[in-house]
Amino acid sequence: MFKTKLSESRALSKFYTSDLMNRDVGAIAALILISLLSSLSGTPIHHTISNFWEGFLWGLADPVISLDCLVGIVAIGLLSSVFVRGAVITGCFVLAAVLGIVIHTFQLNLPGTEIAFAISTIVFGTMLMMPNQPNFMVLALVGVSAGLFQGYADASSIIGAGMMPLVAYILGITLTLFAVAMSARKIGGAIGMGEINRIFQAKIRIAGFSFCAIGIVFLRNSIT
Repeated sequence: MFKTKLSESRALSKFYTSDLMNRDVGAIAALILISLLSSLSGTPIHHTISNFWEGFLWGLADPVISLDCLVGIVAIGLLSSVFVRGAVITGCFVLAAVLGIVIHTFQLNLPGTEIAFAISTIVFGTMLMMPNQPNFMVLALVGVSAGLFQGYADASSIIGAGMMPLVAYILGITLTLFAVAMSARKIGGAIGMGEINRIFQAKIRIAGFSFCAIGIVFLRNSIT
């Protein structure tokens, strides 16, 4: 009887984990769809922010409007899931993005922003396709670099907006970056478990290939 209860508990745990992962996958897929629609409809990436509420809303939206930025956030979450302390990598990525915003706010020049972020997206995609676990320090450094350039690029719309809109913008962008990256990290953690691993591991490699392709397209557009 004890074995039966233990078996039922394990089955329920697997079902709960799978259900949560499906929700996270659905949420991220919806964000990618929104990003694609924004790109196709010509939604302006650069916009004017004049008050606290606009700062907060655009802070929430900016990280997911640009497709290369969004896939970079998802990739850093997936890659960090293989480490016990992978949340540190995600946190460094978010903090680096905030630092990038501050650098742009003080009108310090950070050249090659779009090129650098496109290259980091390609690196993330390559890491996802590799069968071996990425190096912790290498992933952390690439994550910090990507976060720094993403924050710098996103902050172009907040220049001259005032202190309160800036604070609201940083709050919004921090929430979005952390939520998306941690959701991706949960998906990656679930993939490392039993049968879910066998089902989804190949799809992660396909996602890595797609991320590389997106990075190459954006890199080409940045250079030309």
